[in-house]
Amino acid sequence: MNAVEEPFSSGELSRAPVIAGKREPGTYRPGYERLAEQILELIGELALVPGDRMPTETELASRLGASRTMVREAVKILSAIGRVRAHKGRGLYVADGESMLGARRWSGFFLPTNLDHIFMLFEFRRAQEAEASRLAAARASPSELKVIETAVQTCRDGFASADNAQIAEGDDAFHLGVAAASHNAFLVAAVREARMLQRQVSLLSQLGLGGHADAAVEEHDAIFRAIRDGEPDAAAKASCLHLDNTLMDYRREIQRRVFG
Repeated sequence: MNAVEEPFSSGELSRAPVIAGKREPGTYRPGYERLAEQILELIGELALVPGDRMPTETELASRLGASRTMVREAVKILSAIGRVRAHKGRGLYVADGESMLGARRWSGFFLPTNLDHIFMLFEFRRAQEAEASRLAAARASPSELKVIETAVQTCRDGFASADNAQIAEGDDAFHLGVAAASHNAFLVAAVREARMLQRQVSLLSQLGLGGHADAAVEEHDAIFRAIRDGEPDAAAKASCLHLDNTLMDYRREIQRRVFG
């Protein structure tokens, strides 16, 4: 576990160097960044789902022991990465999953029935998620690691009970959790966007994790362990292997359905 939990105040500054992309003990982390993590944890604790109204800024400040100014800055970060929506005069809501890139902008280009487009989409995902995993291994906080670990277990439980809906839920939580742990808002948006495009493909929606669902669970676990252990190269390699195997599974399913 490479993210260091230390008591930071909102105005605290430390000039410890950042080595190989990792935060060394005492390195400055803005208070609003840590507060954003606490808000995400609270959303989970309250079992809020997309569309649910969240506590107000005043209530969040009281619950989390922070100023309203700090809460407002944390909410801006969460809004930027598509996790929270702030409606003026109405309050805060858990976001519905729409990304900052805007899924509708792809509608004139992406053809879910075009096999070349599907393979390009996998290629796109491979590049995104390898880098997201690499960065997550250097930047993941303890709370983010917990989200990823829980998602792995959700997939494992879904496979054990042959519950495809639970597998799909865990798969989404896993990939988006890794992206969030990269602390790169553009990667978060890109990963979310690619998964939204993937859902347009009826065949992929039916496949879920496909015929290699049991192996996919272990591939998720390998990515998680590399991130947890602070091994960027291993995390990226494990992520590429997972996407390559998923694409191979898709190709096999195409052949089975077309050629019997």
